Amino acid sequence: MAKNLSLQAKGIIKKILYITIATSSKDGQPWNSPVYSAYDQSYNFYWNSWKDNRHSKNIASNPKVFLVIYDSTVVEGTGRGVYIQARASMLTDEKEIEYARSLLEKRKTKPSSKLRSPKEFMGDYPRRVYKAIPEKVWINTDGNINGNYVDKRVEVKLT
Repeated sequence: MAKNLSLQAKGIIKKILYITIATSSKDGQPWNSPVYSAYDQSYNFYWNSWKDNRHSKNIASNPKVFLVIYDSTVVEGTGRGVYIQARASMLTDEKEIEYARSLLEKRKTKPSSKLRSPKEFMGDYPRRVYKAIPEKVWINTDGNINGNYVDKRVEVKLT
């Protein structure tokens, strides 16, 4: 069963282009943002964001994030979601930025004719590239407690 759930989680990650990132500020104010994302073979997640967005500022002061990738394309009551506890950071190395940008570009249904330079995500430019490294991953399953439907979470391994 665990292997099947891991495969389901990987299928959702492959299918859904947007992740929702939950962050919090230093003083504990929550924030949630959907972003277009890509991932690598180790299931690290990447996205671009304006450095002054609230979630970007939150990550700068608190790297703990929670990602949700939910398949809302299916019939009501049958959806599965992948829940990821992770640590996020802004990338500052040109080679890492270039790698992340190539992954993001490959996921697009209409790739750009020219890939932006990593320098356009550094210095005085407004946008940055971020990376989230998973620490724990769950997928939801359904259950029944005394005749009542419950939505359970089961920890899975992606790698």
